[in-house]
Amino acid sequence: VDLVYWRNMRRTGVVFTGLVISLVSLFQLSAITVISHICLGAMCVTFSLRLYYKLLELLRWNPGVHPFQSYLDYDSTLTDKETVMLVEEVVLLIAFAITEIKRLLFIDSMVDSIKFVVLLYLLTYVGVLINGLTLVITAVIAVFSIPLLYKKQQVRTRRMVRTVKAFVKRIRNL
Repeated sequence: VDLVYWRNMRRTGVVFTGLVISLVSLFQLSAITVISHICLGAMCVTFSLRLYYKLLELLRWNPGVHPFQSYLDYDSTLTDKETVMLVEEVVLLIAFAITEIKRLLFIDSMVDSIKFVVLLYLLTYVGVLINGLTLVITAVIAVFSIPLLYKKQQVRTRRMVRTVKAFVKRIRNL
């Protein structure tokens, strides 16, 4: 949440820029190429830094501290209990999705199925007009900009929402 509200400008800027550049590069290159280039870039930086620290150690200007020791010492393993919990959550999400899709496809509720058909029909037009990657990039930009915009323009936004709600209420009452 701190990333979305730009509380740490440097971290948010790095994450946002990295995401957008990675997604835009997927337009020209395959995902495997993008991932391998990102990893190669990271390896260039870490290898150079490790060689620099090794050189400082040889010149006896550094006590021989590994620059990435804190990352190497970090325990990222999952316990059996955590693994079971994660698998249970994933299985529950998949089961819910299958149940919901089955309910919509086999018309358990006529109204919900009609809404689903309209949504699918509209998505066909969106799919013709816009690439899926464009939607992902737009979503990333929206996630990083809309909360900040709302926070800065909260009074004006609330006023507009009230106006729209009143307009919808008037239309419903006709």
